[in-house]
This record gives sequence, C-alpha cells and structure tokens, in this order.
Amino acid sequence: MEYIRYSAAACQTALSNPAERRQMRANTDRILSMIDSAVAGSVPFLPVRLVVFPEFAHAAPVFATAAELIDKLAVEIPNEHTDRLAAKAKEHGIYIQSGSMLEIDPRWQGAVFNTTCLIGPGGILYKYRKVNTWIPYEVHTSPHDIEGYDEPLFPVADTEIGRLGCAICYDWLFPEALRQLAANGAEVLIRVSAYMDPWNATPPMDWWTVINRARAIENMAYVVAANQAASLHQYPPYSWSGGSQIVDFEGRLLADASPGPGERIVVAPVDISALRHERLTRRGHHMLAHLRTEAYPVYRESIYPPAGPRPASGTVSYDLNNQMIDESKSRIDKDQN
Repeated sequence: MEYIRYSAAACQTALSNPAERRQMRANTDRILSMIDSAVAGSVPFLPVRLVVFPEFAHAAPVFATAAELIDKLAVEIPNEHTDRLAAKAKEHGIYIQSGSMLEIDPRWQGAVFNTTCLIGPGGILYKYRKVNTWIPYEVHTSPHDIEGYDEPLFPVADTEIGRLGCAICYDWLFPEALRQLAANGAEVLIRVSAYMDPWNATPPMDWWTVINRARAIENMAYVVAANQAASLHQYPPYSWSGGSQIVDFEGRLLADASPGPGERIVVAPVDISALRHERLTRRGHHMLAHLRTEAYPVYRESIYPPAGPRPASGTVSYDLNNQMIDESKSRIDKDQN
C-alpha cells in the first residue's frame, strides 16, 4: 500500500464583503498570502499539501435578490481568481479548496450558484455547487432544483494526496450529503463554511464541533473544516466565530482554532495510508459497509422542493423559499398524522 501522509491547513479569513466584482481581487490577494504562510510554517515539519478556505472568502451574497447578485458579484468559473490559485498551487505543489464565490454558468441561465473549487497544480479538479442552500435566507440556486441538471452533485477528486470531496456549510447538517461523498470514494471531507454564532464551537450550542466529529465518525473519513471569522463589523448582520478544525477518521479533534473572530491557520497531519488500512481491515463500526439502504423509505419521495413543477432559475427569493418550506412542512405533518 502506498504511504501517503501530509499536513492539511484550515485557513479562516476575516475579510470585508465585496459589493462589486473588482473588490474580489483584494480578498484573493489575502488568500494567496495566507497560502504562502501556511506552506512556510510547515517547512520544518510535515509539509502542508492541502489548504482549505471558508465559504464566502472570495465573495458573499450581500444582496437580497438573485438578480442583484448576478448583476454585481457573480462570475463565471474559471476566472482570474481561480487562475491565480492554480498558479499558487503549481508554485507550491499543493491542493487548494477555494473560498466560495457566486457563480453564473451560461448552461444554466438565470441561476446563481454558491461554488467552491478544488484546485491542484494542474488547475481546477472539480467545482462543488452548494446543494443545501441555507433557506429561507439564501437566494442562490441549488443545482438539485434545476430541471435537467446533468453534472455530478457530489464530485470527488482522486489525487496524489487521497480522494477529496467537499460540501458547503449548511450541507453538513444533512448527513446524506457527506454519506454520498463517502460513497463516491471521499477519504477527506472538506467543509467550506460561514458558520455564525450561536451555532459554532462554544457550548451549549456547539453544533460546529458536534457535526464535524459526527460526520468523520459516520463516514470513517478525515474532516478539514475552515470557517468564516469575519467580525460583525465586516460581515453584518451576523458575527462569525471561526473555530476551524481538523478531525481524524475516528472523530478525534486534531486541530482547533480558538473560537472568536480573526484570521487563524490551524494545521494537522492527515494519514491516508492509515485510513485506507482501517477501511480495508475493520469489521466493527464500518458504517459504510453496514448501511441498510432499503430500510429508509423517506428517501423514495420528494420533500424539498415539494413534488411538482420546480420554480424557474432566477425566480428564487426569500418569500418563495418560505412558501416551499411551508408546503414541505404541511405534507410532512399530513403524513405523520
């Protein structure tokens, strides 16, 4: 078995929100500088090969409508930011999970996606578009909700540092999303998040830590989780408490940034060889191998969005999100009573 061991770095950012495309360049400048710092800091130790950034590190959905996001902030991918990250990945021989940005794609007119890219020395390896948008507030589009969408919802990249897959923020509250990544082969589950108070790493509402550890245990996979750490002043109306973490495949917390706003880089070892040995030899607590898929009829019918015609791309709004949530809740209540 090939021996694969390296360090991963979860880099939390504290950047102001761009209000127009040209302002994204300053955020990318800082991201590139943090990559240099993460790599330099590991030189005397186990080298960093994977660097992860938070949700909205490049740009956040600071406007209330999809139309405004498309007009003022959304970009196609690849773009100048992903090109600069690819050059940096090649310079250092590393893999970078980009902070997310708002994406438009000529294939899907009217849709605006919350997208992160895994970028290696050879360029973009995958784009991940957030499947479980944080409804009702987020008005970008889930690729799941587009009729005829034919790209993988949960891509996994097979790289020299292991098989890597990513999900964004609210996705992680759905164990199904990370289970699908693991079923697709992911050995490192990457969390790109903008997780705010009070659901962060501080008891009694430390959802952040609970979920990171649970998903690692459930899927026998490493978790590298980078969280937004902008202050209330930088990122109203929320405060963002960082707490970026790295967790091993048995749920051990290997690295943990102290909760609170501000830039941090936390680094920990990722031992893919040990993980592969464990997956190969373990009998007990091998949930991927023990999964009784037919036992769960809940997955045989639509819940959200409710069954029926889906709204056209570009029509997503706070009010429409609430309407569909109410329809889903009504049907669930009916089925349960």
